[in-house]
Amino acid sequence: MRDSRLDGTIWPHGTLLRRLSSDDREDLLDLGTRRRVDAGTVLLRVGERGHNAILILRSFIKIAVPTVSGRETLLSIRLPGDMIGEASVLNDRPRTATATACGPGLVSVIGRSTLRDFLSTRPAVTMQLAGIVADRLRWANDRRVDAATYPVASRLARILSEMAMAYGVRSREGIEIGVELTQTEMSTLIGVSDVTLQRALRRLRDAGLVSTGYRRTIVTDAEGLRTFGERLDAE
Repeated sequence: MRDSRLDGTIWPHGTLLRRLSSDDREDLLDLGTRRRVDAGTVLLRVGERGHNAILILRSFIKIAVPTVSGRETLLSIRLPGDMIGEASVLNDRPRTATATACGPGLVSVIGRSTLRDFLSTRPAVTMQLAGIVADRLRWANDRRVDAATYPVASRLARILSEMAMAYGVRSREGIEIGVELTQTEMSTLIGVSDVTLQRALRRLRDAGLVSTGYRRTIVTDAEGLRTFGERLDAE
C-alpha cells in the first residue's frame, strides 16, 4: 500500500521518480516493501548477488567501494527518488559497490523477479532507467576529464557546486550541502589525499566561496564558486 505521507512529494530533478509519469510513479511506489533505515545502515554490499533493488524514498545514500589499502572510495551520493542496485538485478552480476544510508530514512525494497516483471511491461520506465544509467556513466566520464584538465581546487569547486545544486539547503549563511561528509570521503570523491583536499578547501575559504565546520560545508558565494571551478590556474 502506498504511503500517503509521500503524496505530493516533489522528487529531486533527475531522479527516476521525478522522470516518470504519475501513473508509473505510483505503481513503482506500490511495488516494494517499505523499510526504515538509520544512519550507517548498509543497504547493498559489494560482492553480493543482486536479489533486490532499492528505491530511495527518504535519506541520502552513499555509494562507495573498498580499495586494496582498506580505505573506502566514495563514488557518488544518491537522492530520494533514485533507484540503486538495479544493475545487479538486471545483469546477474555481483554488486560492484556498497550503499550506506547517510541518516534516518525510508526505502522500498523491490525483489528481483518483481522488478524484472514490472519493467517488462513498462517500456517507458525501462527507458527512463536506461537514461539514468547513461547519465551516471557520463558523470563518471566528466570526473575523469576534470581530473586530467583542472587543478585540485577547481575540481573541488566544481564538485561542491554540483552538490549544492543537488543537495543544498538555503540558510542565512548561504547554501548548506545537506549531506554530512568527512574530509576523507570528500577527498576520495575527487581522487586526492586528505592533505591535498585540506589545501584546496583552504583556498576556497580564503576566497570567500565556502565556509566549513565538522562534517559541514556551506557555499557562501554560489556564482563565485561556479566561476572558480572553470579556472585552470587555481593551484
